[in-house]
Amino acid sequence: MPRLELDPNFTDPDAFYAALTELHRECSEAESERINARLILLLANHIGDQQVLEEALSIAGQAASASASQPGQ
Repeated sequence: MPRLELDPNFTDPDAFYAALTELHRECSEAESERINARLILLLANHIGDQQVLEEALSIAGQAASASASQPGQ
């Protein structure tokens, strides 16, 4: 069964980050949220495997819970 790739797998993470931030540069908060939602759905469709997607959701949810419990966050 496929598993979520957690080891660094970017060919150029800095270029991706630059492109992502540029995409959001002139956007309102609502526009950025729509872009992020669409990007999530596009990448989820590309992955396609329900178990991998559920693993990603679980890990993302754990990270959100952990940061919410940190003081000053």
